[in-house]
Amino acid sequence: MHLLRGKNRDKCGCGTSDHGEHVDAKKTNLCSEDDKFEDDIVESDIELDDTDVVEPDNDPPQKMGDLSIDVTEENQDAAQMLKSKAMEAISEGKLDEATDNLTEAIMLNPSSAILYATRASVYVKLKKPNAAIRDADAALKINPDSAKGYKIRGMARAMLGLWEEAATDLHVASRLDHDEEIALVLKKVEPNAHKIEEHRRKYARLCKERELRKSGHQKQQQQAQPHDSEAAAAFKDGQVMAIHSSSELETKLKAASKTSRLAILYFTATWCGPCRYISPVFTSLSGKYPKVVFLKVDIDGAQDVAVSWNVSSVPTFFFIKNGKEIDKVVGVDKSALETKIAQYAGQS
Repeated sequence: MHLLRGKNRDKCGCGTSDHGEHVDAKKTNLCSEDDKFEDDIVESDIELDDTDVVEPDNDPPQKMGDLSIDVTEENQDAAQMLKSKAMEAISEGKLDEATDNLTEAIMLNPSSAILYATRASVYVKLKKPNAAIRDADAALKINPDSAKGYKIRGMARAMLGLWEEAATDLHVASRLDHDEEIALVLKKVEPNAHKIEEHRRKYARLCKERELRKSGHQKQQQQAQPHDSEAAAAFKDGQVMAIHSSSELETKLKAASKTSRLAILYFTATWCGPCRYISPVFTSLSGKYPKVVFLKVDIDGAQDVAVSWNVSSVPTFFFIKNGKEIDKVVGVDKSALETKIAQYAGQS
């Protein structure tokens, strides 16, 4: 599915092309590192069925109810009537009308998990997976055992090409309340999830072997420089730098602290569809803000880094200043990403 060509890639073969190329969904470069090691590239094929994957929706977040309000019986009854109207609109294919009715119902009864889950199902029909995930998350916050919440979130994640996360949600939904629709979606999701897991194991093995071969060279690079010049030499202004290990990340973040620079840590994956969309943006921003340290981590190639930062989904961006996390952005949100970079880069 969303894997890259063997050329024009960032160092470490991370999730998307930093040159804005359209991916060809056929090949990925495993573990490409420093130029000295460029001839040691290994290519791997991974074929995923992405026929139903859509571009992520970037509409403003939909209205959510206020859980702190007291819900009267009258409001519950009115919300139920609006839900009935929404179901009728859905049956007639009037999805926008259904969304409006469900939104009004949620405002009246914000503590109803089924209202959020039902609106999420409409967003799936409208091919708005990010909106669907927000509603499914709200439903599961209210009712952690909402089978429909897990089911719809799994379907929405599948639409974004988040195969492993989708499989996890759909299996939970199936255990809570199995239905044929879940089984049908799993028939497509599971093969992709299994292929990604196999790819990850192969990727991790190759990267570990590469890391061992590189270790001597890395030690030489880290020797015999005064601290100030060492910190300055750790960066490539205006470029994205790939991170392959926890020790390498620690070196970069210490150097950023010494020079009082903002660092942005971007977690991605070769198979991640949303990462393909945001990666060229990340690279463009590195050129626009050359004194900000732009770091990229492929979660398959540097699993220890992903675990230590508790990364549960990609893309995820952490903002780090003086060795401390000060903010983060999860998912594809170009506006929020650049706004936060501009905000924190301008702080002393």
